[in-house]
Amino acid sequence: MKLPDTFQDLITEANQLELYKKLIIQLNKDLRSANVDLELDEDTLPTSLKLVLQEALFYLIQNKFSDYVNLLYIVDVSEIKVREIDGNDTVKLSEAIAFLILQRIWQKVWYKFKYA
Repeated sequence: MKLPDTFQDLITEANQLELYKKLIIQLNKDLRSANVDLELDEDTLPTSLKLVLQEALFYLIQNKFSDYVNLLYIVDVSEIKVREIDGNDTVKLSEAIAFLILQRIWQKVWYKFKYA
C-alpha cells in the first residue's frame, strides 16, 4: 500500500472507496482510547476534520504533552516520521502531526477494508 502524499489525496482516496466515514469512526476510536476529549461527527467535512484535529493537537502539545504522546502511541504513528518534523513552530508541527495521524488511521481502515 502506498500512503497518500497529501491530505487531499487521502480524502479523495477515502471518498472513492467510500471509506471516509470509517476513517472518522477509527479516528474517534483511537482518540477515545487515548483519552482525548474530542469526538467528530461522521458527517464532518474534510476541511473541518483537518482543522479540528490540528487545533486539538496544538492544544495537547501546549497543555497536555503526555496526552499528546499517548495519542501518538495509541494511533501508532512512526516515531521516525515524528522526529523528522521541525518542532520549532507548534502550528506547523500540529499540522504535520495531524496528517501523520490521518495517514496511519487511513492505513488501518484501508487494511481492514482490503483484508477483513
